Amino acid sequence: MNDQIHTGAAHGELGDAEYAEFMELAAEEGFDLEQVEGDLAAAGHGPLPVLAVVGRPNVGKSTLVNRIIGRREAVVEDRPGVTRDRVTYEAEWSGRRFKVVDTGGWEQDVLGIDASVAAQAEFAIEAADAVVFVVDATVGATDTDEAVVKLLRRAGKPVVLCANKVDGPSGEADAAMLWSLGLGEPYPVSALHGRGTGDMLDAVLEALPEAPAQTFGATVGGPRRIALIGRPNVGKSSLLNKVAGEERVVVNEMAGTTRDPVDEMIELGGKTWKFVDTAGIRRRVHLQEGADYYASLRTAAAVEKAEVAVVLIDASESISVQDQRIVSMAVEAGRAIVVAYNKWDTLDEERRYYLEREIETELGQIQWAPRVNVSARTGRHMEKLVPAIETALDGWETRVPTGRLNAFLGEIVASHPHPVRGGKQPRILFGTQAGTRPPRFVLFASGFLEAGYRRFIERRLREEFGFEGTPLQISVRVREKRGRKK
Repeated sequence: MNDQIHTGAAHGELGDAEYAEFMELAAEEGFDLEQVEGDLAAAGHGPLPVLAVVGRPNVGKSTLVNRIIGRREAVVEDRPGVTRDRVTYEAEWSGRRFKVVDTGGWEQDVLGIDASVAAQAEFAIEAADAVVFVVDATVGATDTDEAVVKLLRRAGKPVVLCANKVDGPSGEADAAMLWSLGLGEPYPVSALHGRGTGDMLDAVLEALPEAPAQTFGATVGGPRRIALIGRPNVGKSSLLNKVAGEERVVVNEMAGTTRDPVDEMIELGGKTWKFVDTAGIRRRVHLQEGADYYASLRTAAAVEKAEVAVVLIDASESISVQDQRIVSMAVEAGRAIVVAYNKWDTLDEERRYYLEREIETELGQIQWAPRVNVSARTGRHMEKLVPAIETALDGWETRVPTGRLNAFLGEIVASHPHPVRGGKQPRILFGTQAGTRPPRFVLFASGFLEAGYRRFIERRLREEFGFEGTPLQISVRVREKRGRKK
């Protein structure tokens, strides 16, 4: 089957015969064929290229990110250091889609301002295919800017220099001064008013690859990439040492001893895997927020580079908001997921009972993820980790042929039709799986499908076809009005 898959963007992952059959179906149902082709291309894309936005505090990074993504999502305030939590957004320019990593968040006292800016930039650049370096043109290049330039040169990634806060022609001379940084042409921009952002984004598209350079292991026979993610001090480094069978990473009871990302080739279950240890940055009790931000940035970088995210949760403590946030990050990135409950050997019966309740209520959104109860300290159940990872990868790469999917959808529509709303009953007409890694479905319907019904479809897809260990992405296209049958 796989050798028939057509990998052209317009076809998604549909074979030529399957594609022709599908388009005939779309024409019969009165859909605009050009639009259908666009929908398939959008759903059939592989992982999107990643753009990191870096720069000193308060140069307007979050304002620029909002401008790029076309909506006000990143928190903006006229003081440095307000960005928190979510750091990755999806954007589109001139018909091309890409991800934007915002590094607006920082806490200058964690490491001192220069070091904190460098740490942020380092984590973001690690995940990125290209970088927008934002400099305040009204201030000019500072020592901190120079330090980031050195980092960018070392990383060797394409860089677009954004001279921000150029609100009119008079500011363009300030922008021209930034040629001195040696990063090529400075693009004069006002992120606040939108001036010059189009030219800058055109340059970004030239710098970004059509698709990321990351070709996942299976296609070239290389080792599969596993990101170990979880909040600080949950035992990520201990787990990596245990699976490696030696002390590869510094382990300390103080949370956040891991600073540099450590990629380890590890022989496990008869195969070589590439493990990425992603422990958070060093943190002090009175400065937890800043360090949590760094941890989330490091997690985002690791997840972007990985195929499978092994989410480590400390079973001896209540499941926290941070645990949930890390799970959401892996789901949104579309990676295969395994949940490992660490420190299992320390649990008594009562804690086990309460943990099961917490898993049901706090992590209900990933009931489909394989679960292993482990102890990084004693090595308990480590042998179960590889089968769980392999199960998740299988689910992540599963594809259902269009004919079989539509027979399944037909049964669902007949046995569980959508509820009638406003005198109308929307119906799924047909659908296809346009992509894998993760599985991406496009359903074509006669009307808007409610969120509850979409969840029901997802649940039934999992019951019928497995998809264990992988998020599913389901987009619904509604027929505008009945066209002529061709």
